[in-house]
Amino acid sequence: MRTLTLRTRFRRGLTAGTAVVTLAAGLAACGGTSDAATTTENAASGTVAVGQLSNGAARQTTLKVSEVKSISAELPAALRRRGTLQIGVGALPSGLPPLAYVGGDQKTLTGAEPDLGRLVAAVLGLKPEVRNSTWENLFVGLDSGKVDIAFSNVTDTEERKRKYEFASYREDNLAFEVPKQSTWNFDGDYENLAGKTVSVGSGTNQERILLGWKAKLAKEGKKLTVKYFQDNNSLHLALAGGRIDAYLGPNPSIAYHITQGAHTPRATRNAGTLSGAGETLQGLIAATSKKDSGLAKPVTDAINHLIENGQYAQWLAAWNLSNEAVAKSETNPPGLPLDNS
Repeated sequence: MRTLTLRTRFRRGLTAGTAVVTLAAGLAACGGTSDAATTTENAASGTVAVGQLSNGAARQTTLKVSEVKSISAELPAALRRRGTLQIGVGALPSGLPPLAYVGGDQKTLTGAEPDLGRLVAAVLGLKPEVRNSTWENLFVGLDSGKVDIAFSNVTDTEERKRKYEFASYREDNLAFEVPKQSTWNFDGDYENLAGKTVSVGSGTNQERILLGWKAKLAKEGKKLTVKYFQDNNSLHLALAGGRIDAYLGPNPSIAYHITQGAHTPRATRNAGTLSGAGETLQGLIAATSKKDSGLAKPVTDAINHLIENGQYAQWLAAWNLSNEAVAKSETNPPGLPLDNS
């Protein structure tokens, strides 16, 4: 149930925060039945194009990344001999911009997640092969060995650690979206929501957090109004027209919508982030591989190499996700506890 709740949280928030879903509509057709494979750059070239074919969602940046022998030596011998890294992404049928979706050529999988997979493969000296599937088949692929590792917005949880191992690479954050001209900021304090009207997706984790704050404020004699909208256009019209003060949703989807609307009369900005795990734990997004596969440690080291050499920051900046940066990647860091609802 928790896995489905976490996934539903992202999907619903993404629906509410994305204005141009049609960019990814061709993904289902590209996938055929349930999954599709796209072979990308050869790591031997020493370059990875980040933000390629992004339809304006990213600033395309070419990064020089070469194999680090001391890290690739940590890989399981069978993987080194094969020479490829099979990267799983669970973005079928309609895509998850800006994380994973079909690019401007209507066939190539682009997005922040496959881009990081390609960068990690380059450090490991492996040729990346990105396999796109539904969310459910992503884990089937890991279990069966069809894919080696998933870069697909997977939250690190203690429940998932029963079957998988992790290498963290992004904070799992929610964000407040406000009109660009608004002077309001969350500043990490729910008290700043007093007197405000905020929209949120029904049945999501962010709704649970927001309603908890509403109850706290009510006990203090303060009012927080929560409103719901059935579609993206109604939500953003309300935001632009001042009928709501802010929208609370997943940070990546809000980053995407901010980018898409930057040069329109309805331009918005990010007014502050918070952990998707709530107030007591910083949630983490992590590369996910089968337990005891031997991949978590070399992938962690590869991500830390990218952090230390600046390519990690360039990758996040290209996708407007710098506010989800981690100081370092960790192997199997503390995840959402088993009793987290």
